[in-house]
Amino acid sequence: QVQLVESGGGLVQAGDSLRLSCAASGRTWDTYAMGWFRQGPGKEREFVAAISWSGTSTYYADSVKGRFTISRDKAKNTVYLHMNSLKPEDTAVYSCAATNDYGLQNWDYWGQGTQVTVSS
Repeated sequence: QVQLVESGGGLVQAGDSLRLSCAASGRTWDTYAMGWFRQGPGKEREFVAAISWSGTSTYYADSVKGRFTISRDKAKNTVYLHMNSLKPEDTAVYSCAATNDYGLQNWDYWGQGTQVTVSS
């Protein structure tokens, strides 16, 4: 079992930066790949970024590539999403997730989400 708790969301202006954190707990959390997803108002949930269990591989949606960076600190049991050059279209509830699926298709555990609002 893995428990995930997000934090760091808030209201920012376009062009600002924000760092989201996902605190993980559970005996084997560091063997899971971790990911961030988001769901904007009236939209379906979409993939944002993922990082392998080792931290050596990262993956990004085209819409955030070059602006967002995912990282993990195993000593702190935390996964981060560094978001730069934020745009109003980045407004969404951001959730972190964990998976043992190497194909990153089936996610086993989810956090409750944190709201990010970007004003123009």
